[in-house]
Amino acid sequence: MQLVHTTLNTDLSDIQEKVIDGYRLEYEDGVKLFESPDILAIGYLANLIRERKNNNKTYYIINRHINYTNICKNRCKFCAFSRDNGEDGAYQMSIKEILDNASQIIHEKATELHIVGGLHPELGLDYYVEMISSIHERFPDVHLQAFTAVEIAHFAEISGISIRETLKELKKAGLGSLPGGGAEIFSPNIRKELCPEKLSGEEWLNTMREAHSSGLRSNATMLYGHIEKNEERVNHLLKLRELQDETNGFMSFIPLAFHPKNTDLKDFSNTAGILDLKMLAIGRLMLDNFDHIKAFWIMLGIKLAQVSLSFGVDDIDGTVAEEKITHSAGAQTPEALTVGEIKSLIEETGREPVERDTLYNRIR
Repeated sequence: MQLVHTTLNTDLSDIQEKVIDGYRLEYEDGVKLFESPDILAIGYLANLIRERKNNNKTYYIINRHINYTNICKNRCKFCAFSRDNGEDGAYQMSIKEILDNASQIIHEKATELHIVGGLHPELGLDYYVEMISSIHERFPDVHLQAFTAVEIAHFAEISGISIRETLKELKKAGLGSLPGGGAEIFSPNIRKELCPEKLSGEEWLNTMREAHSSGLRSNATMLYGHIEKNEERVNHLLKLRELQDETNGFMSFIPLAFHPKNTDLKDFSNTAGILDLKMLAIGRLMLDNFDHIKAFWIMLGIKLAQVSLSFGVDDIDGTVAEEKITHSAGAQTPEALTVGEIKSLIEETGREPVERDTLYNRIR
């Protein structure tokens, strides 16, 4: 689906010239894109980059989510998932329960387990190493994408060792890559207001730097649609781009739409479709050194995920069985899709569905 290059009748014509000629967009360009009401022009430009990098392909993966605990010492205002230890609804899965849950991958033919949870104040590194090693021993061909940068830093702190040593132990146990969660918005003012106990944006970036230098690739995220401003969104993207210039360790960028239900920000509205599409498209335009932009259909919704495939997106994640975190905040999407459903929604857009593994190797 190659769009013909045309001159846009818009105030974004200067940005169009940069995009077509392959020049990097800068801070002022990012702010201008967010301020522009011309969503079709922004989508057009993002699609040029999308097709330049990935042609007509749209990637998906057969994966399963495991959220091993919702007990968390950080009670971020935007989170509906976390509980205090002993609070009603709090849970922690045993290694056996995790293995039983993971065994469903056999029936689903999944190639990835995506494992994240809260920052449990009492569990040491041994629990997480045993978790990974037990799953890896049982399912050696399944890629384990586990533990956000926030979790990794917590494991290191509670165990009294360095982040590098923590990553080394987990990698030795079978950890394959890191998801991108916990980035939220890097702005110190935003973090002070919404998640003051969480590690800083710079600490998140440094943890990812350590992961990449240890041979572990990762994704990157941004939580948007709460109290952040356009300028803070652009600064967030530029910090990701800067680290990618340094390490080339990020695989995809995943903007995460804020869901307010059951959070301390429950009076906020859900994000509007225009903002969702802008985040994906501007992410594609600003992150020129990222190969992939992912629309997490669990948060975005199936219909808008389809539309996003013309707004810079080339990946819609996967089957995502039993996702709990977003649904705790009121997501109305299904908890899973079948492979047939994913392929159909991609083909309806005129794109070519491509099954991938976690590291974007094509699965035939």
